[in-house]
This record gives sequence, structure tokens and C-alpha cells, in this order.
Amino acid sequence: MLGKKGLAPKTLPELVSCVKASGRSMNLAHAGLGAALNALLGGQLDLLCDQPTQTLQHIKVGTVQLYGVTALENIPSLPSAPTLSEGGLKCFEVKVWHGVYAPKGTPRAAIEKFNAALRVALKAPTFATRMTELGAVIVPESKQTPEGLNTWLQSEIDKWGPVIRAAGVYAD
Repeated sequence: MLGKKGLAPKTLPELVSCVKASGRSMNLAHAGLGAALNALLGGQLDLLCDQPTQTLQHIKVGTVQLYGVTALENIPSLPSAPTLSEGGLKCFEVKVWHGVYAPKGTPRAAIEKFNAALRVALKAPTFATRMTELGAVIVPESKQTPEGLNTWLQSEIDKWGPVIRAAGVYAD
């Protein structure tokens, strides 16, 4: 979670206390559609949840305030950054992830051939280094298969489906 430059609280606990004490509402955006990072940099937003691949350089040069990462564990590109869970939002975890999909009916042999090539690429040292530089984390090998991706996708549906239904808010 990021805050605009100059926001008084410097840590997540300070931010939570400040919001509770002041009763002031704050503008919060998340990664997705729109120019949320530009709005944060321009001061129109107070807070932003976005992925390190989009924000890492701004964090490193100090144009945004980092309150913590949304994973339950520290990430290699920001090893000293606290997690939001460590900052007081216990068990808070949101991970951005990507998958590769093929059209329904794609022959299994083609999927397996592509997956094998992809897994070789994910092990290449130069690729792994570049992903770390960008703030990305390569998933464990157990998730690098069609079955692993399907299991992960289903766990995300199970996790977020009730939240989305309860909120009644859907992307167009």
C-alpha cells in the first residue's frame, strides 16, 4: 500500500491511528482500470494498492510513501518493507498473479509443449533476475502447470467471490 508523497503518517500503524483520530475520509484506489498511479503522484489520491511492477521505481526514489506489501511474506525487491499484516492488518493478503490461458479445445499436447517451454523460461537466471528487478515473484513450480494454475484460480474464486458478492460491486 502506498501513500502520496508528503502524507504525514510514515508507517501503517500511524496511518490507521491518524484516520481513526481525525475521522477524515481518504481516497483509496487499487490497481486495475484507470490511471490510479498518476492520480496518486498528482496528489488527487491519498492511498493506492498496486503491484510493485508498476510502483517499484517510485518507491525507490521516494515519490510515494510505502506503508507495506500486501503479501504475507516480504518480497525480494523490497526486502525491508513490512507486510500489512506486520503493520497491524493481521492476515491481510492480496497477491497479484498472472496466468497463461489457451482457447477451449486447444489440444492437450500443445498445452503441454507450451507449458514445458514456459517452465524452462521461468528458470532462466536472467529472466528471474529481471522479474526481481521489476518487483515480481515467480510462483513455485507446483503452480507452474495447468493443474497448479487451476487450483490457484479456484482458491482465488473461493476467497474473493464472497467478498465481491457481499459488496455488490462488479467490474464492467
